[in-house]
Amino acid sequence: MSEHDLAGTWRRIIEGDSKSWVVFAHATCVVLPDPGPDADLAAQAVDILREYGPVHSGSPAGDFGTITLDPGPGWVVYGHHNDVLTYVGPDEISDSSDLAVGLYGRRKRDQDGHELDVVHVEDKRSR
Repeated sequence: MSEHDLAGTWRRIIEGDSKSWVVFAHATCVVLPDPGPDADLAAQAVDILREYGPVHSGSPAGDFGTITLDPGPGWVVYGHHNDVLTYVGPDEISDSSDLAVGLYGRRKRDQDGHELDVVHVEDKRSR
């Protein structure tokens, strides 16, 4: 998915005009509901994802849940931090069971948590 497509997908998913958010290369999004007027959004999101992105089996970092998007297409996979979400598109996976989608999304979050490659910043702070 291109950076432009990822940003458009997350605009569709995230409700509300007041939440700033940052997207990483493998479709993980860190929502920053109250980042502060002078905060560096990308740096704040990197700090959060560095801590809450990598998967550690047998710990809360290995847990996940899935949300089927309505309207679709796709799913959001969430984990042990409420503001760290990963998008899984229907073209990425052939098995649409919650387990398969969740494991795939968790793997993408893990990649983003290690690589920390910011591809888009959506700044919704009032100026």
